[in-house]
Amino acid sequence: MPAASLIKLILLGAIWGGSFLFMHIAAPVLGPVLLIQSRVLLGAVFLLALAVLWKKPLDIRAHWKHFAILGFFNTALPFLLFAWASRLLPASMLSVLNATVPIWGAIFGAIWLRTALSIKTVAGLALGVAGVAILVGFDGARLTPGMMLGVAAGLTAAACYAIAALYSKVARSVDAFSNAHGSMWAATVLIAPATPFFPAATMPDPWVMLCVLALGIACSGIAYVLYFKLIDEVGAASATTVTFLVPVFGMLWGALVLHEHIGLMGLGGAGLIIVGVALITGFSPAALVRRKAVTTE
Repeated sequence: MPAASLIKLILLGAIWGGSFLFMHIAAPVLGPVLLIQSRVLLGAVFLLALAVLWKKPLDIRAHWKHFAILGFFNTALPFLLFAWASRLLPASMLSVLNATVPIWGAIFGAIWLRTALSIKTVAGLALGVAGVAILVGFDGARLTPGMMLGVAAGLTAAACYAIAALYSKVARSVDAFSNAHGSMWAATVLIAPATPFFPAATMPDPWVMLCVLALGIACSGIAYVLYFKLIDEVGAASATTVTFLVPVFGMLWGALVLHEHIGLMGLGGAGLIIVGVALITGFSPAALVRRKAVTTE
């Protein structure tokens, strides 16, 4: 992987890892609905500006059902679930739960697409489940009545991402940028009717507003652009290795900014999940090195 692409990959992991920090700070003030409505609207406007600049028209009339499905499963519902869970769980734990997307993808792929599970995939699933159990039950943080609900919400959000990914494989072919742009507007429309019924709990301070801007512009706008550029530069397989960086940065930001405690068992659980994801996705550092060598020749 070229150095420039590696920098983009690390930056993308840092941005998406920071999204859980921003939600953890802003959700108790604005509430999940208003926060996510603000996030997707800002992201949609940002992507619209890029679409105009890059002359990438959005054919809503032809693809509105496709965008609606992606907007629901890949944006609106998982964003809302993570925002709701952020009031109950540490930001670091949320980032690790987000890393279970490939695990859900393997399960749904076996059911929906009738994809055969290899021994490595089964081993990865087992490690992922064990990692979640360790992360939730033995991380030194005492279980509270709401904690398990937060974990369920986080895992459901990750499952939604997996459903959207599988759907995009079998759905009509639409370019990646249009998928992001169209689904962001679809999510804005889907969430809008509920917004008046869930006002902010208190008046947001400048720090909360900054978190909202970061979620909308950085995590939902700039991050998508970085991701698409990575796909163009190094391919989709290499770009998806950001999955391994998001929980690393999520735990780092949680510890540095929110002073969240990360115990040894928590690190162990996160490690098992990441190893499980690596087995499921077939991630190999050696393959990346070989790809870099081919690129530089």
